[in-house]
Amino acid sequence: MSNVALMNKLGLLGGGRMAEALISGVLSAKLYKPDQIRVADPDAGRLDHLKARYGVQGGVTNHEIASLSDVIVLAVKPQVMVEALSGIRAVLTKQLVLSVAAGVKISRIMDACGPNTRIIRAMPNTPAMVGEGITALAIGPKIEEDAVDHARQIFESVGRVIVIDEHLMDAVTGLSGSGPAYVFLLIEAMADGGVKMGLPRETASLLAAQTVLGAARMVLETGQHPAGLKDQVASPGGTTIAGLHRLEQGGLRAVVIDAIETATKRSQELGG
Repeated sequence: MSNVALMNKLGLLGGGRMAEALISGVLSAKLYKPDQIRVADPDAGRLDHLKARYGVQGGVTNHEIASLSDVIVLAVKPQVMVEALSGIRAVLTKQLVLSVAAGVKISRIMDACGPNTRIIRAMPNTPAMVGEGITALAIGPKIEEDAVDHARQIFESVGRVIVIDEHLMDAVTGLSGSGPAYVFLLIEAMADGGVKMGLPRETASLLAAQTVLGAARMVLETGQHPAGLKDQVASPGGTTIAGLHRLEQGGLRAVVIDAIETATKRSQELGG
């Protein structure tokens, strides 16, 4: 019998935004039904929200949720991961464990839960909340192909999925995990520029956001290098090259690279 057939109960330790995105995604993709999903969270109000909106089951403790689940999503903050793992170690048998905690290595989870723990580490990002996320998966030892496929299906319900070596996961965190915040800042700055030049705030925000969305889709769907697409917009002596010159003068490229490096190092620090 396929191991995927045995993965019909999903438990989430933590009921925050990423957990909610995954709940919404797997329900929309019909991977699970509401009565197959259980969530534990110390915030009773958060649990009430998830139960009311999605019809999922709430649990009092991580121990309870883990004992009733075939697939466990660790959706807790890295700082409380050790505490969360200590509460479930005794009930872990053959469950598939998916961790979305930034910086927490597979080896650290296995040290806390036992050497036979079946763990896949994931780094999704917040656009998963609207079905446009990107998730990187790092596969732990002793993981069957069926289990990897099932993990992919879970995260593909909220966007795209890639599989990488774990030593690259901190760089993924610095780029795509933290990246939405960089893009939000860029959209805000572009809108501010439009407002400065006389556009109404709502109009400027719409223009900026849709421009970023459209440009991103062009990169993904054409397969062209971003530099080539940039050159197609920048006609000789025109407005675009003048604006690009000012961005280069301001060091935009270097600052973005530095931001990703800094975020990557912070992810390394969180992972110990």
